[in-house]
Amino acid sequence: MSAPKTQSQPGAADQPHLHRRFNMLSATALNMTNMMGAGPFITIPLLMSALGGPQAMLGWIVALVIVICDGMVWSELGAAMPGSGGSFHYLREAFGPARLGRLMGFLFVWQFVLSGPLEIASGYIGFAQYAQFLWAGLTRPWVIALVTVVGFINIALLYRRIQSIAKITISLWIGTLITVLAVILTGATHFSARTAFDFPPGAFNFSLGFFLGLGAASRIGIYDYLGYYDVCYIGDEVENPGRVIPRSIIISTIAVALIYIGINFSIIGVVPWREFVPADQHPASNFIVSVFMDKIYGHAVATLFTLLVLWTAFGSVFALLLGYSRIPFAAAQSGYFFRVFGRLHPTKDFPYVSLLVLGVLSIIAGFFSLGTVIDALIVTRILVQFMGQIVGLILLRKNRPDMPRPYRMWLYPIPAAVALLGWIFVFATTQVSVILFGIGVLALGVGAFLLWSWNTKRWPFGLAEAVT
Repeated sequence: MSAPKTQSQPGAADQPHLHRRFNMLSATALNMTNMMGAGPFITIPLLMSALGGPQAMLGWIVALVIVICDGMVWSELGAAMPGSGGSFHYLREAFGPARLGRLMGFLFVWQFVLSGPLEIASGYIGFAQYAQFLWAGLTRPWVIALVTVVGFINIALLYRRIQSIAKITISLWIGTLITVLAVILTGATHFSARTAFDFPPGAFNFSLGFFLGLGAASRIGIYDYLGYYDVCYIGDEVENPGRVIPRSIIISTIAVALIYIGINFSIIGVVPWREFVPADQHPASNFIVSVFMDKIYGHAVATLFTLLVLWTAFGSVFALLLGYSRIPFAAAQSGYFFRVFGRLHPTKDFPYVSLLVLGVLSIIAGFFSLGTVIDALIVTRILVQFMGQIVGLILLRKNRPDMPRPYRMWLYPIPAAVALLGWIFVFATTQVSVILFGIGVLALGVGAFLLWSWNTKRWPFGLAEAVT
């Protein structure tokens, strides 16, 4: 995808444009802040419930393998084609911008309008769940009000120049690291192997039910890791993207994997898993880390730590909305989405329309349950985005071998094949109703694309190309 016109035309220096101010530190901080948000603090009970005990950690390991291999896909694509939009950019170029790439790019933006706000909303939901530890008896109307207030605060903080956002990102990252290190250190000094590895009878009975549960645990693990690619969505704002993008993805994935090992075993090594499994029958599972701290240090310290978890959750949704607001912007700049989304703020140089729309949709999505949000998020994203990018990478290797690639996937094509098989496993083990929902969303997207193409006389009804 070519650069926005405001950057390429003569005299464009005086026009609104994106600035490259994210270096290695701030780019890694952006990824890690997103990855280490509310996820591990709100999903450990759901993870353990998937297989009924600590054997569910196998699902987390499966998720880690998928994410590492898929991170190599993102690294090669992001380094070769840095620009706002991430997956939209890659799918469009890989499948051909005038033909099938138009469909893939459109479908990505179509599903993203739903899945992007859903992912952000999960952070708002986690924030509200932990707030219930501080305000016992928080009723549903107050939870909705809290989600709304937090959502608008997030929008307000992002309504500014990218330079000040990079500084805010680092400060939120520091708060996140303090939170997770506190959990790990506490768990290390109070760890009980007997508690952590208290497997139920028949824990490793490799039946159909076991593999369905493993798939459910893997989906939760993948949800926890989402964000390892966040820097790819702001490629136009990254310094030396050919070097920074792949390194920030690899560093953040490895670092967060090590941190997650510490977090998960710290909690299940102190709080017996039977006290919060199944999650839907134990209200305390909504704020399991607060229970963890309360058990060791008492209510006062647990209250202070809950505030740190709230900080971490907010840091995550901040990073998500920052990166995701650039996707409709990039699509609109290329003629694949409504032009209004391609507007930059006239004085502060950021895509303010896209930010406002996604921010408001995220608040609305936060009114639903966490389980509903996670299921809808994962299944709608797998087919076009994750699987589509892997196929796209293979097509680019075949059709454009001379494309400059500052980073090339190690041991290609093995990691790509492993990631593809992993995504197929996760999708196939999802509940049938959720699979049908995902397929239905894509079917509606195809219908909308055909109608749009007919009205604009573009492929497959004409040969007019999108604006590039």
